[in-house]
Amino acid sequence: MVEGKVVVVTGAGGGIGRDIALAMAKNGARVVVNDIGAALDGAGGSAGPAQQVVDEIRAAGGEAVPNTDSVADAASAARIVECAVESFGRIDAVVNNAGILRDRFFHKMSVDEWDAVLKVHLYGAYYVSRAAATHFKEQNAGAMVHMTSTSGLIGNFGQANYAAAKLGIVALSKSIALDMLKFNVRSNCIAPFAWSRMIGTIPTDTDEQRARVDKIKQMTPAKVAPLAVYLASDAASAVNGQIFSVRNNEISLISQPRPVRSVHRSEGWTPQSIAEHAMPAMRASFYPLDRSADVFSWDPV
Repeated sequence: MVEGKVVVVTGAGGGIGRDIALAMAKNGARVVVNDIGAALDGAGGSAGPAQQVVDEIRAAGGEAVPNTDSVADAASAARIVECAVESFGRIDAVVNNAGILRDRFFHKMSVDEWDAVLKVHLYGAYYVSRAAATHFKEQNAGAMVHMTSTSGLIGNFGQANYAAAKLGIVALSKSIALDMLKFNVRSNCIAPFAWSRMIGTIPTDTDEQRARVDKIKQMTPAKVAPLAVYLASDAASAVNGQIFSVRNNEISLISQPRPVRSVHRSEGWTPQSIAEHAMPAMRASFYPLDRSADVFSWDPV
């Protein structure tokens, strides 16, 4: 599907990123495996995880190089893209997968916890995509795949930073899709359901929690990889500006914000008439906040 293409996968030292990198190589791509080798909260660093994935790809007969630059800095992110160009002569696709967590209830969240998560997820997606965009424009072709999350699309407890970044990535992707359409550059999002260290801290104190985690563990990162490969391929040339989710063997197209109900009043509105007429008419279409912020029990319809 991606024979001969050069693909950058960020955060590819483990989890979903690792499986995407392996799948890209298996399907013929030359891969830049980017990972700083940090802990889940972004602390520390090691060249080991990226190199290990590269070794796996090479052992299977594929082509790959490691990269340990951070996505959270513009100059460093640009070096990731340059690594692809210097190693393989071009770049055809970017998978923005790198991420960290600094979970905290909003009223307790620090500025540093907010800033660190946005820097990796949202700024990182921007920095890497922007560096690749120049090459894509010049060659009149390119594909970007961004990892979003149902934490942003639907909501979740204790993840205001992560959710804001992930929903911001959706808007970034749509803007890229619109701005670069004339250059045959595509940009799409995937919201993955998969067991990885990003959700490995889910409590398992009760039988119900243990059953829930056992169910999530069936959703392996490898299930997400085929869609990422497809979106990077020429077969997806007509797919642009979309949001997908992958949950085990199920792929869903996610709706994007549109008006669901409107109320018109010829004489205009006052706060009182809004309370008496507009809100009662719209309330039936409100998103139920108590529907369950447990995004992993979300059942697409």
